Amino acid sequence: MHLTPPTLAAVLLSTLTILSFVEAHSWGDCIDWRFNDPSEEAWGSSDGECKGYARRFPVDSEFGALDHANPSRHYQQKLKDKKDSDSALPCSDGKHGKDVGSDETRENPVESAYGGEYGAMTHTRVGDTLCVRWPAKNHAEDNEDDDMMVLINLAKSEGEDPTQKVLTKSKVAELPYKNCDEGENPDRRPCGGCFKVPMRASGTYLLQWRWMLNPGEWYTSCADIQIGALGKSPSRRRN
Repeated sequence: MHLTPPTLAAVLLSTLTILSFVEAHSWGDCIDWRFNDPSEEAWGSSDGECKGYARRFPVDSEFGALDHANPSRHYQQKLKDKKDSDSALPCSDGKHGKDVGSDETRENPVESAYGGEYGAMTHTRVGDTLCVRWPAKNHAEDNEDDDMMVLINLAKSEGEDPTQKVLTKSKVAELPYKNCDEGENPDRRPCGGCFKVPMRASGTYLLQWRWMLNPGEWYTSCADIQIGALGKSPSRRRN
C-alpha cells in the first residue's frame, strides 16, 4: 500500500513517540523539596519549592526535560561485572557509563558545584525530613513494576567521593518509585519520597539517588549535602 505524505508523517511521529516512551530514563531532580503545605504531599511546581539540587543542576531547566539536553541528565552506570552492582563509577564524570550523563564530579570545595546557573546545595540537620523529587519518565504506569524503588545512599565525603561499594553499604532509605502525582503526561509526572535524616556526625556527605530500571541497569544522581547537628529547624517538616 502506498502511503501519502501525511500518512507517512503520522507513522513516523507514532514511531518516534514509541521510541521516546521506551527509552525514557529518570534522574534525581531535587534533593531538598519543601511542600507549600506539609500536610498535603505533592510534587508539582505549584505545590512546593526546591531548596537543594544535585551537582551542577541547571535551575532554569523545564521539569523532566533534561533527557533532551546535550549531554542528557540521565547517567546509566557501566558495570565491570553484570553481577556486581558495586563495580561502577558512583557519579557521572561526563565521559564514562552506558549513558554518559552530565558531569557530576566532585568539586573542591564542594560548594563550587552550586549557585549561579546551578541550583543551591542542600543544608539539613539530623532528624529533619528530607524529601527528594524525580520525573516519572513513563515508568509510573500500571504496566510497570510496583516494587521499583529509589535507593538513597548517604556516605561521608572527605576529599573525594566514596566508592559505589561504600555507598551501597550506606543506604538510608528506599522510596517507592511510583509515588507520583496524577497527570496526563506520563513522561513529566513529578514523583518523590521523603526520609528522616539519620544520626550522623556533622559534616559534608555524598547523597546518591540510585534507581534500577531493569536487572543490572542502574541510574544515579549525586549531591553534596551539609548535615548539621540535631537541633531545631523551623523551616522544614519534621517527623
